[in-house]
Amino acid sequence: MTPPDRCPLCGQPNACGAEAARCSGEPCTDCWCMTVAVPVALRAQVPAEAQGLACICRNCVAQAYPAPASKVKAAGT
Repeated sequence: MTPPDRCPLCGQPNACGAEAARCSGEPCTDCWCMTVAVPVALRAQVPAEAQGLACICRNCVAQAYPAPASKVKAAGT
């Protein structure tokens, strides 16, 4: 089973503020994961035993989004 402080997809630390607060006994006031939209397709990849227990890391979330298209210069500029 994936520990709650590890990403269930890659196994790296997930830097979840909610988990850090839970471990320290402090109230959770904010976490990076509360301000981003995690694609449904990415959440679907989380193993059933880790769903709702371990956050996906920032790197896995970032990789799930397509890279921005590079700017194409207009002809003659």
